[in-house]
Amino acid sequence: MKVIPAVDIMGGQVVRLYRGDPARKTVYGDDPLATARRWQDGGADMLHVVDLDAAIGTGSNLDLIRRIAGAVSVPVQVAGGLRSGEAVGRAASFAARVVVGTLAFQDPAELRRLAAEHGAPRIVVSVDHDADGFVMTHGWQAGTGIRLLDAMNGFVGMGFTEFLLTGVGRDGTMEGPDLGFLEEACSVEGANVIASGGISGAGDVARVRARNASAVILGRALYEGRITIAEAGGC
Repeated sequence: MKVIPAVDIMGGQVVRLYRGDPARKTVYGDDPLATARRWQDGGADMLHVVDLDAAIGTGSNLDLIRRIAGAVSVPVQVAGGLRSGEAVGRAASFAARVVVGTLAFQDPAELRRLAAEHGAPRIVVSVDHDADGFVMTHGWQAGTGIRLLDAMNGFVGMGFTEFLLTGVGRDGTMEGPDLGFLEEACSVEGANVIASGGISGAGDVARVRARNASAVILGRALYEGRITIAEAGGC
């Protein structure tokens, strides 16, 4: 299971949000590039770099993220606000993988085109869900009315294999991941699931691994010293 630190950027700073709420942010540094290098040097398999300003529609940090990708040797996965083919193309020009959520649900035809252009394995479909298992989009501000497993099976049927699963109510809380929905998601044949949200320490990482997730994203617990990348890799 890969260990992937998150570098969430808002206003040029490294932050973590509580349950995706921009009003409840914690700032962990003013130098995202230095943070990325720190996690790379700590043994990260990949970096998950999120443009929170783009996700909530208040700006863009894409040039900064491009510099980060060019300055580290590990693959970079870019997420946040990639809601058009043009935006995905810009990110895909330098990132190993791009995460799409809103676009995937609003325009499946464009999603197929992007897969044909960039390769389906480079497109990670975000299936962030609420406490009842319904997928959320638009920076977790809008519901789709589509159940998690229905969504995943549909995308697998379209040829997609890579999924990012976040329990919205757990993200940034360190209250533990939503293991029930994670287990369901990991049971979908042909799906590789990246688990995100709620990790509080090594025990949670071990439980995620036991559900056969392909990777785990570390956020607040990593930044607050509850776990190291090496410890996560050994769980």
